[in-house]
Amino acid sequence: MTVRTRFAPSPTGMFHVGNARSLLYNWLAAEQAGGQMVLRIEDTDAERSKPEWIDGILKAMAWLGVDSSQYEGPYFQTDNAARHAEAVAALLDGGHAYYCDCTREQIAERTGDPHKGYDGHCRTRDLGPGPGRAVRFRTPDTGETVVTDLVRGAPVFPNAALEDFVVARSDGTPTFLLANIVDDMAMGITLVIRAEEHLSNTPKQQLLWEALGATPPTWAHAPILVNDKRQKLSKRRDKAALEDFARDGYLPEAMRNYLMLLGWAPPDGSEILPWQQIVDRFRIADVNPAPAFFDVKKLRAFNGDYLRAMSATEFAAVAADWLAVHFPAGATWADDRDRFAAATELAQTRIAILSELPDMIGFLFTGVEIDPASWDKALKPGAVELLTDALGALGELGDWTADAIKDTIERAGQAHGLKLSKAQAPVRVAVTGRTVGLPLFESMQLLGRPETLDRVAAALSRANPPSPR
Repeated sequence: MTVRTRFAPSPTGMFHVGNARSLLYNWLAAEQAGGQMVLRIEDTDAERSKPEWIDGILKAMAWLGVDSSQYEGPYFQTDNAARHAEAVAALLDGGHAYYCDCTREQIAERTGDPHKGYDGHCRTRDLGPGPGRAVRFRTPDTGETVVTDLVRGAPVFPNAALEDFVVARSDGTPTFLLANIVDDMAMGITLVIRAEEHLSNTPKQQLLWEALGATPPTWAHAPILVNDKRQKLSKRRDKAALEDFARDGYLPEAMRNYLMLLGWAPPDGSEILPWQQIVDRFRIADVNPAPAFFDVKKLRAFNGDYLRAMSATEFAAVAADWLAVHFPAGATWADDRDRFAAATELAQTRIAILSELPDMIGFLFTGVEIDPASWDKALKPGAVELLTDALGALGELGDWTADAIKDTIERAGQAHGLKLSKAQAPVRVAVTGRTVGLPLFESMQLLGRPETLDRVAAALSRANPPSPR
């Protein structure tokens, strides 16, 4: 049997990292089996579904490395409305469903508990269609439903514990429970990989498959993603939108690698893996059902490892691409090819995400903007005298190289009883605007003699402003 998986996001907001992991799991499971993944956009929530979110889904998938050549679709759930209606009619005709006109308030009044499930009041009333009447599935009174789950084994659900759930609302629109399985049937889905939060829906959906005369798929419910407080990861509370990570300068390769390790790990415990090794080694049955901690600090470390593993040329190209999209003010920096290549090579081992790059190298391409806190920290007693001597010595320096610049500042510091680490501090703030950053002497070499001298002179003017007349 050909394996067919599906990725079925709803276009109701930004792309959650949990969706990204489900996408990768589904794509890999199909790829390994020589099967096919289907992309289905579940757009039946008309009020919340927006075209821009659909575009966001496609862009997020492509960013992760799953482009249109690697899946079938996209299909849209709203295009299957006729099939959904036919399924409701089939359930009614087969005695598997019935009409119900009960309101939530009426159910709560009868049961005495607003949180208690439906009490089956309309099962024997033999209602026909009409205004305000939904359609409920008639769950079996006895027996149990066993779900075959590649991650969780074979969980058992007593049928008596399942309420008669709604499959079509009073306005005729299908619920998620029905539309989802009808679409899966129509698309020949054989393996459903989705988040753990849908596990409670699975026995209901499996009963629907059987009532409609079809064999249910194999299921696999991946563990939920949680934050550092072990709460379910939420876009409202946590950083969880894939677009935000792309904007911050995380690499798709690093994100992809990290997401695959949220619930799964290769037997040897290795973590930074070439993608092809993940493709070869991943098995959905090896996924751990326990909640997986989405650790942004660890993801950041992963990203730093990926950045450092690039060649200097590759890193410069990636940096230029990111700046062009996410930092318009720095989009032209790469036009100064030699300086940009040298600057990014210096920064490559000092950043973990690309959004740190502008602050790290920006002073080489724009005028310096001195950070007040850094200035106050560097302007200790004797700093003005040191800067004055350094300015004069640098102006007379014949060989404008990092080593020669270092020796010059070191000698200026010695004249004032300062070690190099102390002597370079006010020079660094004068030239770069901050107390930390790229190697100072290499930066001054890149900046060039005229600009460096201008910045040190400007810092001295700032320290000793002219007296008002």
